[in-house]
Amino acid sequence: MNGQRPSLFEMLARLPPRVWLQAGLGLIGFAVLAVLGFAVIAGFVAVALVILLLYRLRAWVARLFGGQSPPAPPAPMDSRGDARNVTDVTYEIVDRRDDRRP
Repeated sequence: MNGQRPSLFEMLARLPPRVWLQAGLGLIGFAVLAVLGFAVIAGFVAVALVILLLYRLRAWVARLFGGQSPPAPPAPMDSRGDARNVTDVTYEIVDRRDDRRP
């Protein structure tokens, strides 16, 4: 070493093969656990989506063969939270060109 501080690469090069083997196996194990963790999360999401789609499919088939119409949307609300009264209105278009007034 000649009185100099050894560099990081020199220290790593002097490690015994057992340490390198353990580090390599640890890195492989970490990668396997990461992949399995993502696979488990993706599996749970896939199962949840399948359950949701089956539930929606069952409701759709029941409506299709049950003859029931889909539920009506809720009535519009005003700022106080009360349902607004909506009425039909008739109107008449007045053409001002036929007006005889000056």
